[in-house]
Amino acid sequence: MSGWNYAQIWETVAEQIPDAPAQIQGSRTVTWGEFDQRANGVAHTLLRAGVAEQDKVAQYLYNCPEYLESMFAAFKAGLVPVNTNYRYTDDELVYLWDNADAVAVVFHGVFTENIERIRERVPRVKTWLWVDDGEGTCPSWAVPYEEAAASDTARAEGPWGRSGDHLYMLYTGGTTGMPKGVMWRQDDNIRNVIAMGANPRYREDPVDYDVTRELVTGPGLVGLPACPLMHGTGCMTQLIVLSGGGCVVTMENRTLDIEELFSTIEKHRVNTTAIVGDAFAKPMLRALDAEPDRWDLSSLMIIASSGVMFSEA
Repeated sequence: MSGWNYAQIWETVAEQIPDAPAQIQGSRTVTWGEFDQRANGVAHTLLRAGVAEQDKVAQYLYNCPEYLESMFAAFKAGLVPVNTNYRYTDDELVYLWDNADAVAVVFHGVFTENIERIRERVPRVKTWLWVDDGEGTCPSWAVPYEEAAASDTARAEGPWGRSGDHLYMLYTGGTTGMPKGVMWRQDDNIRNVIAMGANPRYREDPVDYDVTRELVTGPGLVGLPACPLMHGTGCMTQLIVLSGGGCVVTMENRTLDIEELFSTIEKHRVNTTAIVGDAFAKPMLRALDAEPDRWDLSSLMIIASSGVMFSEA
């Protein structure tokens, strides 16, 4: 295997701290051992569907444990996750999945009607994984995500193996033209982004996963993406958290709720959160100005923002 690979790093973390939390949302906690096993099940489901090396798997999801879990599954199977803006219209979804050559889509139940309208326009997509969010029932043309996650806990890997050349891809928002897939070799992404945030030794040669074992001797940072995981800011920051053996906490509300944000930071002793400029920072500051003693945010060390500039106000 050549170069760093996310699946290998996260599997190593799971071996080190199987009982530590990897993801939390509301009352639900997924340990690192469960995170690994469930991703195996999803990866096996995708492999049984006849995917090819580096085929694309789209996440059409709000923030939830299944988002990063299905990315883990894609990395395990040698596939490429594709972020999907859940605000896109029908034509925009068709463009994105067609442009990406997506062969599988993981989607929240609330989006079933949207997919029904366009499914025949994306004929490359052969596998649909339905995530139960309490919105309706699984359609006949989809596989329940929970069924996939529980299907096979054995270590999953495509016949082509793992490689640092396998891609991490992020689609731009399309604010200056049509969305474009920005591609990184996983090895490059890990050596630059993850090494900066988790451990500088990920820049070293030769690649040795003992680096991960030495780094992860207990639970790492607790991260909270206040912005959507389908945006680069939200996702990239959590790749750093997971690669250091940390835990990703996602909020249940699907729009920004400042009270939930600060209460969640306080409850789970969050260390780092990701926001996007003034749209997040200003209401956060207003809430703190109004009630400066309401929340204990002493655990919070880092607020990362990207995507837009802050104003001077």
